[in-house]
This record gives sequence, structure tokens and C-alpha cells, in this order.
Amino acid sequence: MTDKPASMTARQEKWFASILESMERETGKTIDEWIAIARSCPETRPTARKAWLKSHHGLGTNRASVILGRAFPESAHWSDPDGLRQKLWADPGSRAILEAIEAAVGGLPELVTTQRKGFTAFSRAFQFASARPVKGGARLGLAVDPPADPRLLAPKNEGWSERLKAVLPLASPADVDATAVALLRQAWDRS
Repeated sequence: MTDKPASMTARQEKWFASILESMERETGKTIDEWIAIARSCPETRPTARKAWLKSHHGLGTNRASVILGRAFPESAHWSDPDGLRQKLWADPGSRAILEAIEAAVGGLPELVTTQRKGFTAFSRAFQFASARPVKGGARLGLAVDPPADPRLLAPKNEGWSERLKAVLPLASPADVDATAVALLRQAWDRS
């Protein structure tokens, strides 16, 4: 496994490197020692392994995730972004909406697209938009204020970056219209 997932912003790369660099200094163990500990975990599911590292060894979520990604690269969610994407966007209607969003942001400079377990994120220096499928469409989170357009809603337990202050419900690819494209550009400008 590489030191970082594919498709990271420069800021994310720096953060990831700082986690690895400070591991021994802040925990008293090298990454290799932590990998050996993680591999001795009696749990088999990734979430249970993370909970075990946190409860038995006092690690925080970020360090535990980095260690588990190294110890069990095959189960790291970023190791198969295409598989995550196919599973998340299995519904053809929702996938068509995602493809319309991708077409709308495709020409933006410095675009970084990252597939997460529950959503697809779009970033430059910071995340400026995210999309996740919902029954009958998709929700597009944007780094703009809800008053920017009457179709925008306040986010509710979306699971993506707190920078995304508005949600645009999308029922079809046609909803990724000129106004939606302008909102994406405005969000990108802020990132």
C-alpha cells in the first residue's frame, strides 16, 4: 500500500504525512510496531478493529485509521475507489446525476475527486462539493450559503465536510443546470 490514498489534495497529503511523522514521537511506538499490534487484534471487521485500538491502546480515530490502512490494506476503503463508486452509485438514475455533476466540474483547475464510502467528494485546496445518492436522485452538498439559491437547503446529518453549508436536491441529470453549475463554480472559488 502507498502512504496515502489516491486523489488527495496537497493539504490532505500534508496532514497524512504529519500523522505518520509524529507517530513514534506522540505514541512511543513506530508505525511498524503499531502494525504488529493491529495484526494481533482479535477483531476481524474494520470498525471493530478501530474500536479495539482506541479502547485498548488509547489511539484516536485518525491514528487508528492510518495504522489499520497499513496493517490491512485490502480492507482500507480507499484501496478500491472504483469498487466504492460502483457500489455507492449502483442505481442508474443516481449514477447519471453523478456523471452530470462530474461533467459540470470536470474542467475546473486543480480538481481532486475522491470516492468515499458514503459520498463522492470534490476538492481543490478544500472540499467544495460532495454528492451522495438518495432514493429517487442525489444530494449535492456545496460550500455556499443556503440563501445563494432558493433550491438550496440546510444540510442535515450529511456526513461530509462541515464546510458544505448548503444542499441541492437533484432528481435527474437535468437538475445539474446552468444555475447548479454556477453554484459549483462559486463553491470551487471558495476552496
